[in-house]
Amino acid sequence: MMRNHTITTFLLLGLTDDPQLKAVLFLFLGLTYMLSVTGNLTIISLTILDPQLKTPMYYFLQNFAFLEIAFTSACMPRYLYNLSTGDNAITYNDCATQVFFTDLFAVTEFFLLATMSYDRYVAICKPLQYVTIMNSRVCGRLVLSCWAAGLLITFPPLTLGLNLEFCDSNAIDHFGCDAYPLLKISCSPTWLLEQMLIVCAVLTFVMTLLCVVLSYISIIRTILKFPSAQQRTKAFSTCSSHMVVIAITYGSCIFVYVKPSSKDSMAINKGVSVLTTSIAPLLNPFIYTLRNKQVKQAFSNTVKRISLLLRK
Repeated sequence: MMRNHTITTFLLLGLTDDPQLKAVLFLFLGLTYMLSVTGNLTIISLTILDPQLKTPMYYFLQNFAFLEIAFTSACMPRYLYNLSTGDNAITYNDCATQVFFTDLFAVTEFFLLATMSYDRYVAICKPLQYVTIMNSRVCGRLVLSCWAAGLLITFPPLTLGLNLEFCDSNAIDHFGCDAYPLLKISCSPTWLLEQMLIVCAVLTFVMTLLCVVLSYISIIRTILKFPSAQQRTKAFSTCSSHMVVIAITYGSCIFVYVKPSSKDSMAINKGVSVLTTSIAPLLNPFIYTLRNKQVKQAFSNTVKRISLLLRK
């Protein structure tokens, strides 16, 4: 997949060389990975099984949970394997595959968050038309559009990246394959690819953030017009979980996706990458569960049904 005649593998330098710290990282990241996968699988299961959660909002949440599992699984199991075995080698094809899927899932997630903002806008600003506008066909097309946007933005830089040559160093200063550490060790001209990556990252960030901001400006204006405080509180509560997830996602990713080429920011980027690939996918199920009465009720009903089945 990559043009190269001397180097057959990369070496992932990881987060630390300290054996004791590696053991702590393995336990911590292994636990967060298992919990994030379990939590997001629980949300997917609830949205499929519970009739009360058969609405557009939970359909998008189901897809978001799937993306969270896919995103963290694209890189975290490999790093856990490296920590447990000490084998830091990764082949060119595996590295290119990891870069492609982590970027694809990340970009798609941004567009899905923007779509979820639009869903909340229609639900609050156009409640009488909500069922008509956000029908199952439209929801399906919106999700497919998110994936299509992810592919369109990820594919051009990947095509250029596959032509990179690596002559001397094969040590990647990261715990997973990432575009900018790879550019640092390439002996090919990388200016064009760096500029393309910046344009794609900024385009994704600005387009989706603009959609989120415009949606929530309209939502807040509409909510403030509600006559009673109870109505306003209820309306805000339907958006609160999504707003928290947006804050975490955009806040933690800004250094990685908007200013990735700064030499002094590599340590920060590695730390933020741990947050985005391990901590954020763990937090999101809890945010949606703890702040949403319908999800909590669906979870309680499912637990009761499972208990009854086990007793039989």
